[in-house]
Amino acid sequence: MFKPTTAKSVSEYIKMIEEPRRSDFKKLYELIGKLLPKEKPYLVASMIGWKSFHYKSKSGREGDWPVIALASQKNYISVYVCAVKDGKYVAEKYKGDLAKAKIGRSCISFKKTEDIDLAVLRKIILEGIKSGGFGF
Repeated sequence: MFKPTTAKSVSEYIKMIEEPRRSDFKKLYELIGKLLPKEKPYLVASMIGWKSFHYKSKSGREGDWPVIALASQKNYISVYVCAVKDGKYVAEKYKGDLAKAKIGRSCISFKKTEDIDLAVLRKIILEGIKSGGFGF
């Protein structure tokens, strides 16, 4: 069984994912890598992250977090786009274009890559990177 919190590296994280999900996950990992060739992926909170930003919330909590993250969860693959543009969460702006995905403020979850339009996902990721994270 996949226990992402036990992975010690990005490659180990990917190896721990069982097929057929691993193939879809690797496809997304490679897609993000091609879109962000200068960003080194890293493990963060049971996810693979790219490009950090520093945040400070209204409550005063602060830290560093990835703008883009990819996670294999129990029932879904999730792509996190932690970015706001013009006061709106980037992922939510494209909800209508990803009908088979579950969309939260910063999270796009789906069972397999066939359930989403990869061209739309590319657009979301690039817009998220351009915005550089949450502008709180």
